[in-house]
Amino acid sequence: MYTWGLVVLAHRRERWPAWRAWCFYLLGLGSYAWIQFGFLGTWSHDLRWAFTTRIALLIFLVPMMVALGMPITLMRRTFRPGARAALEAALRSWPVRLMGNAIFAPLVPLVGFLFFLTPLAGPLRLDPGWAAAITLLVPFIGLLITLPITEDTEHRSSTFIIYEFLLAIVELLLDSIPGILLRLNGNVLDGVAAATHTVAGAALPHWFPNPLHDQHLSGDFLWFLAEVADLPVIIALFTRWSRVDRRDAKQVDELSDEEYEAAVRAHLGQRG
Repeated sequence: MYTWGLVVLAHRRERWPAWRAWCFYLLGLGSYAWIQFGFLGTWSHDLRWAFTTRIALLIFLVPMMVALGMPITLMRRTFRPGARAALEAALRSWPVRLMGNAIFAPLVPLVGFLFFLTPLAGPLRLDPGWAAAITLLVPFIGLLITLPITEDTEHRSSTFIIYEFLLAIVELLLDSIPGILLRLNGNVLDGVAAATHTVAGAALPHWFPNPLHDQHLSGDFLWFLAEVADLPVIIALFTRWSRVDRRDAKQVDELSDEEYEAAVRAHLGQRG
């Protein structure tokens, strides 16, 4: 879809920032490939910390890198009127509006990470079906959270964004809870107390941590990533607030004297 959009703009002889395209392909798709086919993807089945770090990066890092390419803006510029109307309707739908605000969005990773504190973490890590589902579902959820926050300024008021900003700071503290609990717990929580599996028919490497230490490393990385990942969300909210504020200021500047006085009287009447 992104490539198609670039082709359409090139056919129209319209410009698109090259650095946006590089961000989408190299940082967005490149980070996804690095996570899935690198060390984390290779050892995610056997190492708890590789598994939890992989999921955290898929839901935090990959969508943020994809968002730098501004795919929604590109679709708005290249879609035909009917498709553009469908896109705007989807952005205005309550599921997307719910997922794409900073009041709800940080709660999704928090709830997901709480599964690491239960025996369900073992099957999620070891079952091939769940591994395939996580590969597709987690980045998709991350995109639903990230893209509306970074690009959709059409349907947000400046007051609402201020509330989002304040709550995002509070949730910055909440996201650390799963990692802290994993780090401090003295029992193996996923129900896989020992490495009963092998890699390619051979015993696990000697450098593998024992199950409890593996869990503690998982908590360390998850704690760190959850805290760091909230910072871009706060930055994105500040950026969106600046855009909305400029939009509102422009609308006020375009009012005639009569319209401005009527708006002031209506505002004072509401306050009174």
